[in-house]
Amino acid sequence: MACGGVLVQAVGAAQVRDQEDTGGTTLAEIDMTWDWQVFLNDDGSGRTYIQWMMDAWSWTLAVAGCSWVVAVSLGGIMGTLRTLPNSPWLVRLANVWVELFRNIPLLVQIFLWYFVVPKVIPAFQQVPGFVLVVFALGFFTSARIAEQVRAGVQALPKGQRYAGMALGFTTAQTYRYVILPMAFRIILPPLTSESMNLLKNSSVAFAVSIAELTMFAMQAQEETSRGIEVYLAVTILYAISAFAVNRVFGFIETKVRIPGFIVAGGTGGGH
Repeated sequence: MACGGVLVQAVGAAQVRDQEDTGGTTLAEIDMTWDWQVFLNDDGSGRTYIQWMMDAWSWTLAVAGCSWVVAVSLGGIMGTLRTLPNSPWLVRLANVWVELFRNIPLLVQIFLWYFVVPKVIPAFQQVPGFVLVVFALGFFTSARIAEQVRAGVQALPKGQRYAGMALGFTTAQTYRYVILPMAFRIILPPLTSESMNLLKNSSVAFAVSIAELTMFAMQAQEETSRGIEVYLAVTILYAISAFAVNRVFGFIETKVRIPGFIVAGGTGGGH
């Protein structure tokens, strides 16, 4: 009974402290309220928060889209160079590219492009920050795509290369008409994931004041004190964007699929 009395006294004391800390209301009586109308409020510049969020979403999509073009272009080139026969210097150059850009953290690369490159190369001082972020994100992702392209080419049977040679194709023609079309079909699933990752990685652009979704969320929750609503809305927009990328690539994969195409893994078709 003594132990029970002590426990009751302890619980009562805790409730008293809770009431003092919350102005006389116990923690159990506190009800979390939702205020989604906060997005209809003016942000002080003549636009509502939902308009600001849509603008930020457009910046996120712009950064991701432009970076994707850079990444796929350079990644395709570097991945192809890594598989060229009888071109050791080009292979080494592509290997250096991949190892350089994939081994440095993305945030560090963004800081290098934004703060260091303009100091070292004065011509870049006139380049908008948006473009510098696109370069950083595009180069970083290109190294990862290059590795996927290399793997896709080397997954093909050597007979694909020999077939091109038998038709009298040059090395460039063999890659253009025989090897790369098949290799890109192989890497579509990992390329889908990489494209979705690129979209999500665009969130680090807030570090150099690009007005994308993450920066909007940070600023809006400070101004409105409605962090839950703001971050939930931003999360939904990121999820919608990533799902759209997934569905687009799924559609492409279905359209370019070749019935009966079987990859002979481990045959080293790229060498």
